[in-house]
Amino acid sequence: MNQAKPENQIDYIELPASDIEKTKTFYRSVFGWKFEDYGPEYTSFHDGRIGGGFTKETPAPGRGVLLVIYSSDLAAVQQKIKAAGGGIVKDVFSFPGGRRFHFADPNGNELAVWSE
Repeated sequence: MNQAKPENQIDYIELPASDIEKTKTFYRSVFGWKFEDYGPEYTSFHDGRIGGGFTKETPAPGRGVLLVIYSSDLAAVQQKIKAAGGGIVKDVFSFPGGRRFHFADPNGNELAVWSE
């Protein structure tokens, strides 16, 4: 039985990547994401809740949309990011509702991780 698509909700996210294999290794080791390749220029991912892809079609922007990932342990995720070849762009800071930090993946995409 087909489930109805979530009308007017984000359904898929696509990010630029200069190195598909390095990108998969990074996100798999830090967040445990699953991947499916569609040729050497594209891979799709699923994080357990939402899907997306990485493409070599376009270069990473300086700063575009900010994707924010939840984690109950910010320090542990920071260590995983560094070990996997990413960099911390903005260290942990407080905001209304919690704390977060920003990181750059190996392609230069900036994302954030937050916690209560």
